[in-house]
Amino acid sequence: MSKANDRRNFLRQMGLYTMGLGILPSVLAACNEGKSTDSEKDSSAAPDAGSKLTKDLFFKISLAEWSFHKALFAGKMNHLDFAARAKNEFGISGVEYVNQFFKDKAKDQSYLADMKKRADDNGVRSVLIMCDGEGEMGDQDVKKRLQAVENHYKWVEAAKYLGCHAIRVNAAGEGKPEDVAKAAAESLAKLASFGKEHDINVIVENHGGNSSNGKWLSGIMKNVNMPNCGTLPDLGNFCIKRSKPENNTPEAWAKTTCLEEYDRYEGVQELMPFAKGVSAKSFDFDAAGNETTIDYKRVLQIVKAAGFTGYIGVEYEGEVLSEEEGVRKTKELLLKMGAEV
Repeated sequence: MSKANDRRNFLRQMGLYTMGLGILPSVLAACNEGKSTDSEKDSSAAPDAGSKLTKDLFFKISLAEWSFHKALFAGKMNHLDFAARAKNEFGISGVEYVNQFFKDKAKDQSYLADMKKRADDNGVRSVLIMCDGEGEMGDQDVKKRLQAVENHYKWVEAAKYLGCHAIRVNAAGEGKPEDVAKAAAESLAKLASFGKEHDINVIVENHGGNSSNGKWLSGIMKNVNMPNCGTLPDLGNFCIKRSKPENNTPEAWAKTTCLEEYDRYEGVQELMPFAKGVSAKSFDFDAAGNETTIDYKRVLQIVKAAGFTGYIGVEYEGEVLSEEEGVRKTKELLLKMGAEV
């Protein structure tokens, strides 16, 4: 079993995460964003430009901002420095933003212009924005669900301005799985229609609860059936039901355990036909540099077999290594296993 997901811990504390994790009730390859686009073929969009190892990979490497959530929440890192750090410290030229770290700036053109300039100045491609805390797409209350959809419009517009290809949303909701699925499909179709007007994809991550059930989430994708609506398979996030914490603090959540986990390899297999990105989650590494809970060679074989050639985002969430070392280890593992498959 993997360690408790730090993102869920922090989001719960901040009141931003409302996924059903067992505590709350809870086309295909042809339209895969993983296929290289003209913009992705541009030299400025290719991660680790000049690295033979990376050029030989079937995918591109990006860096998820969540890898630095501890430093960002503690005020030890400025969101505006993310793009430069990704390129200059880690040799990664694609970044995945998290809306929590510039929550009130979605419509601030001056701030977004600064973000864009910093990325451009460092030769960094803004890949996507991970969006949380904007309401449940699978809410059974129609008005609340519609509000959740509309709350994401500003992030679609921000993503367009920054040059991203997508925003990542959650398919959360309380109720019977089939009812939540129906509601989420309706919401995603509406949001994807808005996204289409801005040439932005709407992608859903397996982010706990129902959404970590590959069959459930892939079923929603089939029902929506829109070219710009897809998935963001997270290699380390298939916990469907988690134990209850003693209290609502990050420390308490870190001590919880996964009570029911979906088979990650089956889940990745089910989500890849709709994938427009992949999250390379990591928690800890053995002496040989392998992730201790995820067989990276196996999952990358699944990803490659799906015809995916897009961005795989480094997302370290471990407790043993520093955030910086965790990012480096994850990137090294992607380079190593990517070259072998």
